[in-house]
Amino acid sequence: MKKATSLLFHLIKWTLLSIPIAMLAGSLVALFLWLLDEATTLRLQQPWLLYLLPLAGIGIHFLYKKSGKNAEAGNNLVLEEIHQPGAGVPARMAPLVLATTVITHLFGGSAGREGTAVQIGGSMADWLSRLIKLTAEDRRILLMCGIAAGFGAVFGTPLTGAVFAMEVLAIGAMRYDALVPCLAASVFADLVCSEWGIHHTQYQIATPFIKDLSLAGFLLLGKVIIAGVSSGLAARLFSISMHTVKKLAVQYIRPAWLAPGVGGVIVIALCWVLGTRDYIGLGVTGNISITAAFHEGGAETFSWLWKLIFTVITLAMGFKGGEVTPLFFIGATLGNTIALLMGAPVDLFAGLCFIAVFAGATNTPIACTLMGAELFGTQHILFFAVACFTAYYFSGQSGIYTAQRTALPKL
Repeated sequence: MKKATSLLFHLIKWTLLSIPIAMLAGSLVALFLWLLDEATTLRLQQPWLLYLLPLAGIGIHFLYKKSGKNAEAGNNLVLEEIHQPGAGVPARMAPLVLATTVITHLFGGSAGREGTAVQIGGSMADWLSRLIKLTAEDRRILLMCGIAAGFGAVFGTPLTGAVFAMEVLAIGAMRYDALVPCLAASVFADLVCSEWGIHHTQYQIATPFIKDLSLAGFLLLGKVIIAGVSSGLAARLFSISMHTVKKLAVQYIRPAWLAPGVGGVIVIALCWVLGTRDYIGLGVTGNISITAAFHEGGAETFSWLWKLIFTVITLAMGFKGGEVTPLFFIGATLGNTIALLMGAPVDLFAGLCFIAVFAGATNTPIACTLMGAELFGTQHILFFAVACFTAYYFSGQSGIYTAQRTALPKL
């Protein structure tokens, strides 16, 4: 009886604590997504804004230098605070990263939105934990709730958000003590975001699932494994490139404020060389985009590589935003290319690599398998798992988050 009472108290306590986090994170994420759409629309209407990207990058640098303090560490700061509580996640992180991410997109940087949403959720969770004076252990769980709330709301994938928050902390381990709190926070935040009228991009895989012992079934499974290996290697290339370019920028570009300016000039030059702007911004619209990649002709052979380069230059040299939506673009266009090379269904392989590259870069194969089910339906969940698990093993021992720890090595 005592155990049942304790469990009931635990469930009520964390449900109540998750509601304010969900309301704050869900509302701020809704505002962020609306502003992002407005910024993207304005950039498309006013193409000349791209030429101000270097100045925007320099402005972002000084904003963080003046007001950011340790908020510059971004997602890694939130993860570090869960591993080892320190100075805390400043509440100013939420408005700062929201504003600078919108600026990045307004002027044509290639970035995503998940990092911003996670930082919004994390900063709000830490602010609330200090306000009500939670214990160190409860603070850790509330920070995980913040990650789950931000992630679940920004993509409209509440189950994925909950599992991602538990899986991203350490390679090879999950924090199941936060299962109910993370799920509650993610579900509520997604509902709050939706209530603000935010609609997420819809994807569809029309190819029917093949489940039999025929030669066609085995051949398709083999192609799925190849797609998983390719996705893992692409994720590894992305992670290594991000860390390398960031290190080189810090080491060789002086003064430091010049780095985002140089990055902006490189992005502009690449647009001129390629004769297209399809690789800037989120990448959800355009002739080559995430949605277009689900159809034949929606990507070129090296579209995935160009998006990788644009994103690495943007984020590693000082602009703000997430990595995940660009990883979706890289994955979807890579899947499109692989499907055409191997004679496989384009929509299926775009969807598989969409989640598999993300799984490899963040070392979260279970969360990404669930994301496939939430975004594309459960019909192909077996293939989702094969692609994500394979990518996880082939992406190397590290990922895009330097604060992610290793509980169990992959091999």
